[in-house]
Amino acid sequence: MDAAPDAKMALPQLAPRAAPSDRYRSIRRTSLTLTTPLSAEDCAIQSMADASPVKWHLAHTTWFFETFVLAPHVPGYRPFDAAYRRLFNSYYNTVGDRHPRPERGMLSRPSLEQVRAYRHHVDQAMLELLGSAQLPPAIDALITLGLHHEQQHQELILTDVKHLLSRNPELPAYQKLWPLTRICARERRWIPHDAGVREIGCAGSDFSFDNETPRHRVWLNAFQIASHPVTHGDFIEFIDDGGYRRPELWLSAGWDALQSGHWQAPHYWDLRSGSWHAFTLHGEMPVDPHAPICHVSFYEAEAFARWANARLPTEAEWEIAARDTPMTGNFLESGALHPLAAREATTDGVLAQAFGDVWEWTRSDYSPYPGFRPAAGAVGEYNGKFMSGQYVLRGGSCLTPASHIRATYRNFFPPQARWQFSGLRLARDLD
Repeated sequence: MDAAPDAKMALPQLAPRAAPSDRYRSIRRTSLTLTTPLSAEDCAIQSMADASPVKWHLAHTTWFFETFVLAPHVPGYRPFDAAYRRLFNSYYNTVGDRHPRPERGMLSRPSLEQVRAYRHHVDQAMLELLGSAQLPPAIDALITLGLHHEQQHQELILTDVKHLLSRNPELPAYQKLWPLTRICARERRWIPHDAGVREIGCAGSDFSFDNETPRHRVWLNAFQIASHPVTHGDFIEFIDDGGYRRPELWLSAGWDALQSGHWQAPHYWDLRSGSWHAFTLHGEMPVDPHAPICHVSFYEAEAFARWANARLPTEAEWEIAARDTPMTGNFLESGALHPLAAREATTDGVLAQAFGDVWEWTRSDYSPYPGFRPAAGAVGEYNGKFMSGQYVLRGGSCLTPASHIRATYRNFFPPQARWQFSGLRLARDLD
């Protein structure tokens, strides 16, 4: 692998009200910028079935625009390569056959350069479309969806690269920026919320995914939620108290996952000379006890909460608690690529680090909101088909683009997933 850079990558900055063509260029350019520290070999390898090669991410996000925007809506458009319709289809059964997900790393061809040429071909056609007369609302909505889809894959590029590099015995860094600014110790406070009827979900004209709608009423019992997320130091106390050896703290399925996976600590952690170290995108580093915990599964988060005489918040509780929190935080654009950005003390009643740093597990299973209807056509497979066997996470992470997140955003993963930047925040009932 090429030597990792010792300075932050200069990611394109996206103006809040950028013109559609400028927004398209910026987001597409960001994806390529993320490949700067990587070799062609880095971009081709798949380290596990749940991850995808960087080359595949670059091609699939391009496939989305070609398949859903250009091919059906631009007369005379000629696909770059007809074989790509199958090779880079992720899970859209309505579109047709697809290459098996666990075998994406077997695609030595097309090469990385051919994938870059594919992106250029599609970008030229997309920019010509964006520069034409005002687009019909349906096409404009597809382009917006495609750009948010690409931002999701920007985060996945880095989480998948992190897993890939962690499997290399040399533990190479993606980017060498350590030490980062350390988080000061903050005392956890409990923020109370009264019982009552509340509204959650997205409403209005701004973009949201279909799974964030419709806005609806929920009843919440009185609850408290922690001002800060759980930290590495908190989790070390859990480990030292036998948290990974006490079945009474774990759900049955969680205990089975712990035993089959031989879990003894969060993912990427290793005990060296009595001190915990963790593999990061900057290489292996000592664990900062004041940083938010990350790379824990739902099962680990749930077990920790029980150990702490608390629980995970529901997604409705989380959204109500976070709705007045400023949409600022440690996102992809900060360049830290790790949950270690400094924080000031927060205003009373406002969550600290609600956005950015780490995704926060909730106790809510990923299910449709009352009245949910998936979009018509193939794009209806985007979210609705996964509403089974998954749990909701909220808030974004240090790899999430800042313009991609909002308080109503519903991320979701199966309960055993650990390779994402997933952490937790505690909640308690109020009698």
